[in-house]
Amino acid sequence: MTSSGKYHLPKGTSADGPYDLAITPESAGWAYSGLRILTLKPGAEHALSTGENEFLVLPLNGGCTVAVDGRSFELGGRTDVFSAVTDFAYLPRESQAVISSAGGGTYALPSARTERGGHSARYGRKEDVPVELRGAGACSRQVNNYCLPGTFDAEQLLVCEVLTPGGNWSSYPPHKHDEVRPGVESELEEIYHFQVAGENGFGYQRVYGTPERPIDVLAEVRSGDSVLIPHGWHGPSIAAPGHDLYYLNVMAGPGQDRAWLICDDPAHGWVRDTWASQDVDDRLPFGEHR
Repeated sequence: MTSSGKYHLPKGTSADGPYDLAITPESAGWAYSGLRILTLKPGAEHALSTGENEFLVLPLNGGCTVAVDGRSFELGGRTDVFSAVTDFAYLPRESQAVISSAGGGTYALPSARTERGGHSARYGRKEDVPVELRGAGACSRQVNNYCLPGTFDAEQLLVCEVLTPGGNWSSYPPHKHDEVRPGVESELEEIYHFQVAGENGFGYQRVYGTPERPIDVLAEVRSGDSVLIPHGWHGPSIAAPGHDLYYLNVMAGPGQDRAWLICDDPAHGWVRDTWASQDVDDRLPFGEHR
């Protein structure tokens, strides 16, 4: 029997007020990572107080204007998550922002609780987002590295997107990042938020633990679903044939060096060695990067 129900959040089950999805450290039962999904009708606006958290404003579809601390950023956005990388805005802790959209759209608001506030509000150009093709063969996927060490500075927030062609596996081999082991592994809470291409599209997400720290999740995921990963091995993320899979990764933890260090499950890590003899899936990259 799995404990998927505690960690799998189907679309609509974690809505709160103006948000289609509202994951906070308190609701997740951890200390740092959060994610809100905001949909604005044409001409609408939303006021956001960041409080103890830093945020990104990351368009999933549509563009918007972000006014924060006396500055204003125009985000061009995108048609959908499979069509292009997007520009974005960074909001520091203890700031006041207003997100408005003439044409309407849906926006991810990934967040991290932090006691530090050394960064100011900034605009992130889509041209500066590194697009990485990872893996090979049936493990080929695309990673859009928005807010990671070396790509965009933040206090503790880490954000990327993974796009997986239908029939392929991502987050494989399974890996974890739930212990502090300098140079080997960092402690990070993680949220996966999914979109699936095509009518009735679906995928699967696996999370499993150790005898000392058990967790057991096998979730069928559809557009708008999320999965919480407090600890344990996570992967694979499986895209059903005919349905490309997208997920937004949001991570944060206690580490002061903002490192993203992972450890493969030793039972499956050998899979990486097979990629050298395989080609990257020719369906990659997606959208305008093709």
